[in-house]
Amino acid sequence: MSKISYIPDVAAWEKEFQFYHPIKVRFSETDMFGHVNNTVPFTYFELARIEYFKHLGFMQDWVKPENETIPVVADLQCDFLQQVFFDENIAVYVKANSIGRSSVDLHYMGKKEDGTICFTGRGTIVQISKKTGKGVIWSDEMKALLQNNENACAK
Repeated sequence: MSKISYIPDVAAWEKEFQFYHPIKVRFSETDMFGHVNNTVPFTYFELARIEYFKHLGFMQDWVKPENETIPVVADLQCDFLQQVFFDENIAVYVKANSIGRSSVDLHYMGKKEDGTICFTGRGTIVQISKKTGKGVIWSDEMKALLQNNENACAK
């Protein structure tokens, strides 16, 4: 695998993932060349991120109309390592890589059934106030859940 700036050691990085969301590639996600369109992994990241946040118990609160906070994507990137094709099964892994006061840098890894990594990614999510649009500090409980990768078991 080529050098990716946010992954210092691929083998060690790969072992840190616990949570994943399974995805079967749909025909509509492929382009005229028969492989997954370059925009689609971002949708896969979203699916895995939402399931990860549900697993941690965050999403259930964020979607309540009376809740003060929501998550927003501040940045997102993807590195493509292999082509992915229609009807393939992939697992999209997600983990909290580093946690700020109101933000978390999430890392993503797409793996084919044979265990090879087909794409990687990272992105910053910020918890903000719906009223002010400003960052809202993670509670101690939320921070602990994000830090505890062993607690984020595979789906």
